[in-house]
Amino acid sequence: MTGVAKISLKGVKKSFGKKVVLDGVDLEVQKGESVVVIGGSGSGKSVLIKCILGILKADEGSIAVDGQDMAALSRRQRQEVLSRFGMLFQGAALFDSLPVWENVTFGLLAQKRIRRRDARDKAMEVLQRVGLGSDVADLNPAELSGGMQKRVGLARAIAASPDIIFFDEPTTGLDPIMADVINHLIVERVKDLGATTITITHDMASVRKIADRVAMLYKGRLIWVGVKDKIDRSGNPYVDQFIHGRAEGPIRMEVLKA
Repeated sequence: MTGVAKISLKGVKKSFGKKVVLDGVDLEVQKGESVVVIGGSGSGKSVLIKCILGILKADEGSIAVDGQDMAALSRRQRQEVLSRFGMLFQGAALFDSLPVWENVTFGLLAQKRIRRRDARDKAMEVLQRVGLGSDVADLNPAELSGGMQKRVGLARAIAASPDIIFFDEPTTGLDPIMADVINHLIVERVKDLGATTITITHDMASVRKIADRVAMLYKGRLIWVGVKDKIDRSGNPYVDQFIHGRAEGPIRMEVLKA
């Protein structure tokens, strides 16, 4: 791969007290690429995303977006960079007190990138792109099914036409059919935008549907990175155990015995 990476992590480390969560992560994501980070619960996937977003500060290493070292930017410059990000949170993370249309355009309104009188029409336009009709615009999130909430969350993530999107466990809590619907929508909408994406998940159906490359995080390190089509013959016993969901293997789960 050539040129400046869209997102570049070099030697990123993060600990909480004595617990090492990220232990020297190196990863480059190219423009328009979809990278999926897999790993078990507690492997550091969410911390990795939070460090890129600046929600958490890495203890060591560098994180760059379009060649710009995020740590070297002023607060205003960092906010300018982050305004180009979209995010689909685990569980959709919608605001219960706001109707769907305000949830979808929340970021645009907060950044004063759209007038309030135009926001509802914008929301309905984006909702249509994720397969929802205008009839849901005035509903509250509690009135929606889990699948519909995920689609509203996706609509919010793409509303500002971001060039970088993060997906945090996008299919958690969904049945297999609705999960496939969400995965298909992610692929199509990302393609429309030409966006660069990082997804964190343990759902192998999502990996196989949306990834260009896959990176496996284990004990704070990326132990395998490769194109999606090679994951079934990675030659890595940790990857093999994880993707097939086997209890037996080099990955040992901590289980309290009675």
